[in-house]
Amino acid sequence: MIETIVLDVGETIIRDDRYWASWADWLDVSRHTLSAMVGAVVAQGRDNADALGLIRPGIDVAAEYRAREAAGQGEYLDDSDLYDDVRPALSMLRSAGLRVVVAGNQSSRAGELLRGLDIPADLIVTSGEWGVAKPQAAFFQRVLEVAQAAPQAVVYVGDHPANDVFPAKAAGLRVAHLRRGPLGHLWADAPEVVAAADWRIDTLIELAEVVKS
Repeated sequence: MIETIVLDVGETIIRDDRYWASWADWLDVSRHTLSAMVGAVVAQGRDNADALGLIRPGIDVAAEYRAREAAGQGEYLDDSDLYDDVRPALSMLRSAGLRVVVAGNQSSRAGELLRGLDIPADLIVTSGEWGVAKPQAAFFQRVLEVAQAAPQAVVYVGDHPANDVFPAKAAGLRVAHLRRGPLGHLWADAPEVVAAADWRIDTLIELAEVVKS
């Protein structure tokens, strides 16, 4: 019996459009150029953050992040960044008696911004706050701690095979792969993803059916 749903953040509950657009503006390249670079590294199976290094070789991302914050061009989120199905889907899950947790690879600042959106979740945490990130096993150990349920009673939902599907499965959790965003679409029908995912879904509303199974 499923007791807890844990959701990734980027391209699961929020669109990454603003994130990449703001980086393009900061690096003074067209948004289309950076978007294409993100697509290129994704297709190569690399981390999407590698796109920043293609635009500016040798970039110190952490230093640039701090510079953006100091210049008043740091992270920002509002309701327009949420996918339309987030509030209704999470409300449905909570109404069904499930614990709903949001846990992804984001900064501490992103965690603050997400909590400020009053998303219907019992807990919102980020890798920046935990000091450990996906796909590390320690991240999913923390997920299990906050899920407050046995691994087989927890479903981790995400779009990224290497960061979400495979490590969550290795940790003993059940997994729902979401066909959303570039990674979610590109790898949706890959044999290894099909084999690893307990469910493959196109919207978060479908999680209601996952709960019943």
